[in-house]
This record gives sequence, C-alpha cells and structure tokens, in this order.
Amino acid sequence: MDTPQPKRYELRRSRLGARQGRLLKTVAIYAVLIIVAILIIMPLVWMLSTSLKPKSQWFAKELAWIPKTVTTDNYGKLLDNPQVPILRWFFNSVLVSTVTTFLILAIDSLAAYAYARMEFRGRKLLFGLLLSTLFLPGLMFIVPNFLTIHRLNLLNNYAGVILPGLAGVFGVFFLRQFFESLPRELEEAAQLDGATQLQTFWHVALPLARPALATLGIITFLASWNDFLWPLLILKDRKLQTLPPGLSTLQSAYTSEYGQMMAGAVITAAPVLLIYVLLQRFIVQSVASTGLKG
Repeated sequence: MDTPQPKRYELRRSRLGARQGRLLKTVAIYAVLIIVAILIIMPLVWMLSTSLKPKSQWFAKELAWIPKTVTTDNYGKLLDNPQVPILRWFFNSVLVSTVTTFLILAIDSLAAYAYARMEFRGRKLLFGLLLSTLFLPGLMFIVPNFLTIHRLNLLNNYAGVILPGLAGVFGVFFLRQFFESLPRELEEAAQLDGATQLQTFWHVALPLARPALATLGIITFLASWNDFLWPLLILKDRKLQTLPPGLSTLQSAYTSEYGQMMAGAVITAAPVLLIYVLLQRFIVQSVASTGLKG
C-alpha cells in the first residue's frame, strides 16, 4: 500500500532537516578546530619569523609576520657564540630525553601489565593509592627529590635528572587501560602453547601495545625535552645543561637577545614537531584503543 502524499512529504522534509543538522554540526566542529589550529600555529609562525629578522625589525611599530629583510645572522651568532654551546645543550637534551623515555616505557609497561593481568592481594588498593598521587602537584616533590639526589651524590649528573622522573604514575595508568582492552584469548592461546607469563607479555601483549607505547613515548619525550626547573636545579655545569635552562641565559636583567632566543626556540621545537608528525597516527590508534574498555 502506498504512503499517502502528505506523509511522504513530511518524511522527506524530516530527512532533509536531519541532513542539514548533521552538515551544520560538522561545519561547526571544523570551524572550531580551524580556529584552535590557527591559535596554536600563530606563536610558532611568529617565533620563526622573529628568528629571521634583523635587530632593527624586532621592535617595529608595524606588525610584520613576514620579515622585510630575511637574515640568518641570529642562527649564526647563536651557533658561533662560545658562551652559548647550543649544540652541546642539544645533545644533552637528546641524551636525557631519550634515556628517560626508554626507561619509563620499560618500567611502566611491566608494571601496567602486572596490574592488568596478574592477580595478587591488595592489587586494587595499591593501584588506587598510586592513582591518588596524580592529584598531587609536582612542585610538592621538588624538595624531597632534591634532598634525595643530594644524598646520593648525583648533583650535576644526568642520573640525578633522570631518576626522579621514573616514578611517574601516569604511564602505568595509561598502559594498564590499553592492556585491559586486549582480548585475553590471545594470551591464553600463547600460555596453552607453553609460554610463560613473561614470554606472553614480550611476544603477545607488548607488540600489540605499540600504539600506546608510541603515544606514551611522545608524551614522556616532550615532558623531558621541555623540562626547565629540575635540570636547572641539578645541573650546575654550563656544559651539562639541557636546552631550556641553557637558552634562558640569553636573557638577563638588562639585555635580551630576542632574535637569538627565537632562533634557539626554533632549534628546540623542530625535533619535537618532527617526531609528532611522524608518530601522530599511533596517537590516534592509541586513543581509540584505550577507549574500548575502562
């Protein structure tokens, strides 16, 4: 039996209204994302622009996003200045951030798998206590950590910079959520074939956790790379400093070399942006996977 003509028109109108609503919602979401992206990119563009400007254009009255005269003198002065060993600071940052990242991935993945798959007395209580530390501000731990590093004679040592960061809880929580989302059947099949708990973790769970490990690695590397206060407190030798505290010496109470500071900021930001661009697909996969099961 055919649908009456008025009802047919109402059905078409409702479908058209639903499509228009979805289209407006999509347009609104993309508009917001574009605005947020512009707000994030603008400081980076200004940083790059200032690093390519001569000193006469740093404080020009007219706002110029594109330098009227492009120069690389700021980079040359920064790299040739013996008082600012930026290449050494760059190497120090790479060393500290890389070692910190690999150690945290190793420790947190083992702890997270234990909390996700192993049954032992007090597991939930202990995990809850660990999570409660996430609500404490990081500045609370600076004095106790400094006293501990001092008593261990690790001041002015890279180990003193790296060790306190290995006690973070976020990585354990993040990876535990991912391991919880993995099907247990895969691990049970490996154990039926004679694999031990450690072999199951290494050959089954860990390869499947590559997206989550990549995401945690990026977060950890960024945090270590941009850390300013803790390396400043621990590393007193100028040659041992990392980039953030090292570049701060370009600004004093009386002078500020803005062009060189921006050039140093570009050198600092470039590796991080490159790593993020190369590994961004793992972040998307990780967020989608960890959202399957809480």
